[in-house]
Amino acid sequence: MKYVNYLLADFFLLFAALQYNDPDPWLWIPIYLYAAIACARAAKGKVPRGMLILGIAFCSVYATLLFLIPDGVIEWAGLHQAENLVQTMKATKPWIENTREFGGLLIILAALGFNLLRRGKE
Repeated sequence: MKYVNYLLADFFLLFAALQYNDPDPWLWIPIYLYAAIACARAAKGKVPRGMLILGIAFCSVYATLLFLIPDGVIEWAGLHQAENLVQTMKATKPWIENTREFGGLLIILAALGFNLLRRGKE
């Protein structure tokens, strides 16, 4: 599992680097860097349980917010008939940007949750 965590850390570093032209890079660069650091530390067997729990709590709250807010995931799925999220990488529609961000949080939640469960067995 060490190599999976190193791979995840590399992906999260790449995701952080790609946020420089995002409308809110000040938020997303630290989120992805946090996930990268957590995965890198997990690969070394040195990730604190509290770090994983804090990341999971933050991402869960933020994902719930993006799911429920106006122009969020529910609106994308319902009012906009799950419009294509990758038709263009410019997010000119807020429900597309919010749904993409929701997806990023789900990926982080999966990685941190996996590491928390794995850490519990050690």
